[in-house]
Amino acid sequence: MLTAIRRITRAGFVGFWRSAYVSLASIFVITITLFVIGSTMFIDQLLATSLQTIQKKVDINVYFEPNAPQEEIDALKKAVEALPEVAHVTYTSREDALIKYREKNKNNEIALQALSELDENPLGADIAIQAKETSQYEGIARFIEEQRELSTADTPIINKVTYNDNKESIDTLTSIINAVERVSFIIMVVLIIAAVLITFNTIRLAIYTAREEIAIMRLVGASNMFIRGPFMVQGVMYGLVGGIFAILIIYPILTWLGPRTEAFFEFNLLTYFISNFSYIFLTLVGIGVVLGLVSSVLAVARYLRV
Repeated sequence: MLTAIRRITRAGFVGFWRSAYVSLASIFVITITLFVIGSTMFIDQLLATSLQTIQKKVDINVYFEPNAPQEEIDALKKAVEALPEVAHVTYTSREDALIKYREKNKNNEIALQALSELDENPLGADIAIQAKETSQYEGIARFIEEQRELSTADTPIINKVTYNDNKESIDTLTSIINAVERVSFIIMVVLIIAAVLITFNTIRLAIYTAREEIAIMRLVGASNMFIRGPFMVQGVMYGLVGGIFAILIIYPILTWLGPRTEAFFEFNLLTYFISNFSYIFLTLVGIGVVLGLVSSVLAVARYLRV
């Protein structure tokens, strides 16, 4: 068995170098495909980090009436926190709201003077709600409105809900996330199909070139696997070399981009690449090997009837 594997592997290497120009074409396409897949991985990571930062700044604020009973405020807060869509709820008391208002308007003498003339704190408590996904804000806002309508208090406890004010920003952010995911997926699918087709045709050409040798091997009684194996080894080599080349292309680009992405997005792509090198390397090389192997298996099954 080991001897047969060594012979098949050696034959695959010989076929790989013998058709150097044809092999180079397949490696080039697989390299470009893996480069785009790798770039998409980094772009997705960069975008996800940026969107997480933006998402933290997007929330729904529920402002309560100044005279709202504390027990009803606490009840609504607990009900919102219990929602599976909610990631975090921040409560601001009336006293804290007043402190924030004074700090925000410390240079506005008119606002501070008007505030000092009041006998009591005119501000109510509020809660800031952050969802796990931007697409979930609408459902949370609907729940709050339902709670407002179900309230049995004579005086409403909710003064204002800011969902409608933030809806445009939330919808835009959600659209960006969905659009990037769709475009990335379409590009990867197209390039994977192109890589499979070109590698498929490369193996097909290699089979045609070696047709006389294959005929001789059949006459001397070579096994099916011994005939098919070298072409499958070539496919694996295309993917392996293509994956390594893709990594070699990506690294210098990230060396240049890393400091710039850190300055603009607060996320260093080079640091991410180095810290996750094993995962990225195995992912790209693994995808390349699978692409090459699948292409060669399809070509062998279609054009090598043994």
